[in-house]
Amino acid sequence: MVSTAPMPPPPPQLSLADLRAMSVLGHGARGVVFHVVPVVAAAAGGGCSADQPMALKAMSRAAARQKSAAGEPAPGGDGLRRIWFERDVLLAVRHPLLPSLRGVVATEAVVGFAIDRCAGGDLNSLRRRQAGRAFSDAAIRFYAAELVLVLEHLHGLGVVYRDLKPDNVLIQGSGHIMLVDFDLSTSLPPPLPPPPPDTSSPSPSSSLSPNSSRRCNCKRKNNKTLIFGHFSSRRAASPESSSSSSTTSRAASPASSSSCCSSPGARTNPAKSNSFVGTEYYVAPEVVAGSGGHDYAVDWWGLGVVLYEMLYGRTPFRGRSRRETFQRVLTAQPELPGEPTPLRDLIARLLEKDSSKRLGANGVKRHAFFRGVCWDRVLDVAQPPFIPMPDDDSAGSGADAETLDVEKVVRETFALSVTGTSEEKPDGGDNDFSIFF
Repeated sequence: MVSTAPMPPPPPQLSLADLRAMSVLGHGARGVVFHVVPVVAAAAGGGCSADQPMALKAMSRAAARQKSAAGEPAPGGDGLRRIWFERDVLLAVRHPLLPSLRGVVATEAVVGFAIDRCAGGDLNSLRRRQAGRAFSDAAIRFYAAELVLVLEHLHGLGVVYRDLKPDNVLIQGSGHIMLVDFDLSTSLPPPLPPPPPDTSSPSPSSSLSPNSSRRCNCKRKNNKTLIFGHFSSRRAASPESSSSSSTTSRAASPASSSSCCSSPGARTNPAKSNSFVGTEYYVAPEVVAGSGGHDYAVDWWGLGVVLYEMLYGRTPFRGRSRRETFQRVLTAQPELPGEPTPLRDLIARLLEKDSSKRLGANGVKRHAFFRGVCWDRVLDVAQPPFIPMPDDDSAGSGADAETLDVEKVVRETFALSVTGTSEEKPDGGDNDFSIFF
């Protein structure tokens, strides 16, 4: 991973004996996520303080080795290289919208990463809670703006995320998002800066540029800030969130200063990845095509698919089979029913098949859909569209509560893949087609 910042100290080494696994929050092709509580807090009875609930993503070492042997072996046969890459990403990121690594669990059977637990679930579960209704434009604008800042930050670290989907966008207790799961990410040299902008004819939205010498002109009234076209009280930022908020624009990806990921005649970054990774309904056409490799542009395609799904409640290219889905990703134009709006125009520009013409960070920020957004103050919004109620963990966190056996649950979950009886699934059997290790 490319970064000039010094590597932070390693995270605490945790033992499964230090944690009580209270429930399974979810599972996927690479791991099982548990709600865990430190033993000391659990033994005290009646729940734990707000900074103690954690999520533990536990991954099977045997399944990792099996997939490496059957798929894409790493140099030296290290089948755990993607697990360690995810660990390195979690160690490197320092951002209010990205997880903090609270500790690492390593046994003969599993490797686990403990992060703060998000009480609000993910964007998919949020849509289900509102009876499957599409998100409002205002809510989409908020979540999209935060995703833009997160992708910009990751790209500045040389990280291509490659698996953007609603399931990986969690809602923190504050209502702000947290982007999780970096096991499909990869590293590339940070994008090259674009040619200097033409200052003779500045854009009307130039104050939104992260490289602008001026801070954005947010309208203020009675200590309130106009951020998303409505008044939102400014919250007191913690030293960490304040520093992260102010540096997200300044120190983030150089790609943010170009309106597209690349353009004809512009300087382009020759470094690309050729791995065939992603999730079926969100994968970019250049990944499906496999010719020429892919780069940071795949994340902006993923953003387009997520925005489409938030607007219409479905993904744009889903077919009756995996083959048909991939064919539609390569050839079909997204259907955008309804009257023309800035949001529909933004989605169309993000779902551009030609990655060299697809919008990048700065092009997205300058788009009409975000007109009026003060990018320097996005993280200060005090009333996001949805703020989860504090969940009551006390009923399941007391000293008498049953504790799950993490290794047993993980072993049973991945038993079929380890024995090799589920290496291939028919079309539609598994949304995730990735080569993981």
